[in-house]
Amino acid sequence: MGQHDRTAEIIEVLGMDGGPPYRVRFEDGHETLMSPGPDTVVRPFASDD
Repeated sequence: MGQHDRTAEIIEVLGMDGGPPYRVRFEDGHETLMSPGPDTVVRPFASDD
């Protein structure tokens, strides 16, 4: 059974040269370490500056 899409913010980069693993925070406040899989989309944060 597949999982639904989730959105998280990368709050810390732990790998070399900006690579994974990443510490991420989900919308519900849960934090975890993850190494994104091939179906993961990483997008830059767009600020309103």
